[in-house]
Amino acid sequence: MWLQMPVVAIAVGPDAASNEVRGHARGIIAIGDIATGVVAMGGLARGVVAFGGLAFGCIAFGGAGLGLLAVGGLAIGCLAAGGAAIGYVAAGGLAIGYYAAGGAVFGKFVLGPLRQDSEAVEFFSRWLHEILGKFGAK
Repeated sequence: MWLQMPVVAIAVGPDAASNEVRGHARGIIAIGDIATGVVAMGGLARGVVAFGGLAFGCIAFGGAGLGLLAVGGLAIGCLAAGGAAIGYVAAGGLAIGYYAAGGAVFGKFVLGPLRQDSEAVEFFSRWLHEILGKFGAK
């Protein structure tokens, strides 16, 4: 326990004692059918960092992710990347955002196969340069 919360909580399957059809893990690190915690992993995950089929969090990775940074098949967030990405900055097969890059793009400044706005080219090249610079690539 830490701050009256389990450090690691794992709950999978039904729990007759709690009258739950699916296991609901609640802890700092939560793993379960439904997971709620700082780091959450599960079919439905809610946390600061969430990994799951349906993930909600500041940083969300999943089949569908909703968060400040979202990555997934469907990603919705300020920064979104995925098959379908919706956000202020969006990158994906379908990208909808103020800055959008991908196959089918919709937004103010886009970088796609049919249209390459100079503002989008500059934004994404600077952004990519910053990310690669953090990992030592040139």
